[in-house]
Amino acid sequence: MALSSPAPSTRPISEVAASLGLSKEDLVFYGDDKAKVRLDALKTRGRGPGCLVLVSAMTPTPAGEGKTTTTIGLAQGMARLGLRVCAALREPSLGPIFGVKGGATGGGLASLHPAEDINLHFTGDFHAVTSAHNLLAAAIDNHIYWGNRAGLDPRTISYRRAIDMNDRALRNIIIGLGGRTQGVPRESGFDITAASEVMAILALTESREDLKSRLSRMFIGTTYDGGQVTAGSMGVSGAMGVLLKQAIRPNLVQTVEGVPVFVHAGPFANIAHGCNSILATRMALEFADWAITEAGFGFDLGAEKFFDIKCQYGRLCPSAVVLVVTCRALKMHGGVKKKDLAEPDPAALARGLPNMEKHIENIRKFGLPAIVCINRFAGDTSEETAVVLERCRELGAPAAVGEGFARGGEGMTEIAALVRDTAAACHGTFKPLYDWAWPVERKIMTVAREIYGAEHIDYTPRARKDLRTVEKFGYSGLPVCIAKTQNSLSDNPDLLGRPKDFVVTVREVQIASGAGFLVPITGEIMRMPGLAEDPAALHMDIDAQGNISGL
Repeated sequence: MALSSPAPSTRPISEVAASLGLSKEDLVFYGDDKAKVRLDALKTRGRGPGCLVLVSAMTPTPAGEGKTTTTIGLAQGMARLGLRVCAALREPSLGPIFGVKGGATGGGLASLHPAEDINLHFTGDFHAVTSAHNLLAAAIDNHIYWGNRAGLDPRTISYRRAIDMNDRALRNIIIGLGGRTQGVPRESGFDITAASEVMAILALTESREDLKSRLSRMFIGTTYDGGQVTAGSMGVSGAMGVLLKQAIRPNLVQTVEGVPVFVHAGPFANIAHGCNSILATRMALEFADWAITEAGFGFDLGAEKFFDIKCQYGRLCPSAVVLVVTCRALKMHGGVKKKDLAEPDPAALARGLPNMEKHIENIRKFGLPAIVCINRFAGDTSEETAVVLERCRELGAPAAVGEGFARGGEGMTEIAALVRDTAAACHGTFKPLYDWAWPVERKIMTVAREIYGAEHIDYTPRARKDLRTVEKFGYSGLPVCIAKTQNSLSDNPDLLGRPKDFVVTVREVQIASGAGFLVPITGEIMRMPGLAEDPAALHMDIDAQGNISGL
């Protein structure tokens, strides 16, 4: 099926909006298949919060787990059961699209429409975030050039530039070269836009006033005498808000079966908090009876941050978690190489089950029920899926096979019924993992020990210095957004399955005071990915008629 063309059950976006109780006056149209929703609609059209369900996953592998496909398929399956449902997803980044991971609009019969637009420039939100981010970066260096009234010590500037592309050559650079009229030379670098604090702020903000306040609070460095300097001192917070005028509004699209979906904001989960915007999630909750959302990568990353950061800021109370697992990923965690995954191997799959088991344990630590969705791939055998179903039965976790990719909503009705029944029986049992008032090291240790399974935390001398800075400027009461590899429960991407007795190394702690969290950076994780030897961009093209291939 060509996802660039409307599917038979897709509708004009005005009709999709009408199914949520929204009128044309509530929308800013971007053609007839996508629109932004005005923020006032939350006050004028909201009917009260529905039931919130999070979709997460086991530790991802190069084989792919299909979490977004499952999320979209689940929403379609619930719609097939006659439920008023709306999904809320993150926006794709061009870095992974042209790199290795690919797009973020689902797959097969569980996809978003218009997929190509969403995966590319969409409504311009990523460009707006990149521009706002780099406006502040330019203002910082301009401030230093014209006399540095704030007394900002250039050696302490933590704010870098941003670009929405994987480019390892920009990780560390020298700027200001070329003589006195070209600026002040200093070290800097680029982060991918999905790791920008401006992106995190967009995802966590509640209003335009809150947006400008958060932009002003961003920590950018210290003075020569040790005082802190925030973005507000540069005087461009208002201009940044201007650039984000449209970006703050959630985007409304639909699945290929016509189910409404909000797609808004795109922070990565391994180097940021990995969730779509609070505003989009609230709209899904207010305009439908069921809101299905997802958090990036495995439960140890996006889902933990969803619960301990997003739910706390957004005052959200989820009712259940769907854990996506695949036979392919379980076999890889059981020691099978990617090239051999097509071969049935129930024994290897069984060896990989401890990874799934750990994620189920983690879900329950937040007081929520876990529902396992086995996302079926074409080569899966009934014997392999039976092994997973039996283990879920032993663990007391409801489970079913999902076939959203191949069969759309029809292939997801069994899991949708489990979600409906399980979530409806859950009444206010959600609880966060830690108290924000705890000391920073205790918060880090709690996440590392309880969620990852770590034995101990090591801090580099730089991280220790960063913790003293956090304490000095009064930021110790913020939650922690740990940057960690997505490929392992540990901070070592080579440790698959359920590693034990490992040590997590925190090499630095960054202050994201505008977003409202601290970022302990562990292991070798980087905030600017690189392209692979054979990136996806090498296999894309566009013909004379404008038809895109390879996306």
